[in-house]
Amino acid sequence: MKKLTLLFCLILASTFAFADSIAINNFEIRENPYAQNQISVVATDTAHNVLQNITGTFLFTVNGFEDTLKFNSGVAFYKHTIDRSTFIYARHVNDSGTHSMLYYIYKSEYKLVPVHISWVVLLAIPLALILLAYMFKRFIIIAVIIFCIFLFFNYHNNLSIPTFFQSIVDGLRSIF
Repeated sequence: MKKLTLLFCLILASTFAFADSIAINNFEIRENPYAQNQISVVATDTAHNVLQNITGTFLFTVNGFEDTLKFNSGVAFYKHTIDRSTFIYARHVNDSGTHSMLYYIYKSEYKLVPVHISWVVLLAIPLALILLAYMFKRFIIIAVIIFCIFLFFNYHNNLSIPTFFQSIVDGLRSIF
């Protein structure tokens, strides 16, 4: 009888020990369909399908500010309004690592259009300017002017230099 009770307790404990944990490994920024000038964070899989099983509160860092987002059926609404076109850098840290996305939110008169910016593009633009300036010596002044315009556009739309480098570093980490 003791062996049977022990076996029953062992089987019961093993069912609780292997519970599936919920983790967000991919996410997207989309326009909030229920509120004007707001965005939503959508938990997705690698094929960009919404994960309906994601429910609960998760900690995200959006543009350097930590915010607890409440997910319901894979969708969380970011409550802050967007007044003008801007960059949104969202990070989420879980057991499998750091997941981050950089988006440029283009604000038109009636809707928001999120455009995903890859870390490769952020790295390619300055490297291309440096390479062109190195190849064509007369292009140095024009390359410096274009680079200054690039930095001003990024800074004016809330993409600071530390965020710029952090998104590149997070992209390089995701490769390895």
